[in-house]
Amino acid sequence: MAQLAPLVVPALKKHTATVIWAHGLGDSYCHLSLDGIPQPNEVVVRDAENYRRRSKFDEVAFIFPNAPTIPITVVAFNDLAQQQDQPGIHKSRDYFHSLIKAEIDKGIPSSRIVLGGFSQGGSISIFAGLTSPSPLAGIFGLSSYLLLGDTLPSVLTQEIRAANSSTPIFMGHGDADPLVKPEWGSETAKVLKGLGWKVDFNVYRGLVHSADPKETDDLEKWLNERLPAQG
Repeated sequence: MAQLAPLVVPALKKHTATVIWAHGLGDSYCHLSLDGIPQPNEVVVRDAENYRRRSKFDEVAFIFPNAPTIPITVVAFNDLAQQQDQPGIHKSRDYFHSLIKAEIDKGIPSSRIVLGGFSQGGSISIFAGLTSPSPLAGIFGLSSYLLLGDTLPSVLTQEIRAANSSTPIFMGHGDADPLVKPEWGSETAKVLKGLGWKVDFNVYRGLVHSADPKETDDLEKWLNERLPAQG
């Protein structure tokens, strides 16, 4: 079966910015109804719909791609690279890069595009964002970790590194996450800071592998800084 096209929640006013928001493990932006028609997954798109109800980010289009599944094995952070499907991760990276290019081709500056997601979607977003040839407004990962960390320095050519060397990164992680361990997130932030990126790493007390109202509020404030309305 061919990959489904992304679900797009369009801007309410003039489209000046885009957020590409990738789903987590086991989620997709849509499911099939009994008559075979794709229907939106309300859990995946609820943040965008919540913004719409409150007249937030009226100039922003939200794109929810269906990304391939990345298996997660419970191992130590330093052993993660040996457990990862490098060809599959590169394929997903290229797909996300194609989504960014499609927005640029529509006339949206890359400096008005944010790439992020939850769980595996956030992990792919971090990797794809860091290796994007176009400078982005920001990258975020919720309950996420760094993919292919041992190969990252080798794929960061001088040109690619320069494109997003100053791109801010937001990370949020629950300290009770049993699936993507909290230390994976903190080690990711440490590695990225060591490579020169500005990382805003936030820990949420008692949060498992899920969302949190405080985390949602923090992300909204961060997005508002990255993508202010242009009027």
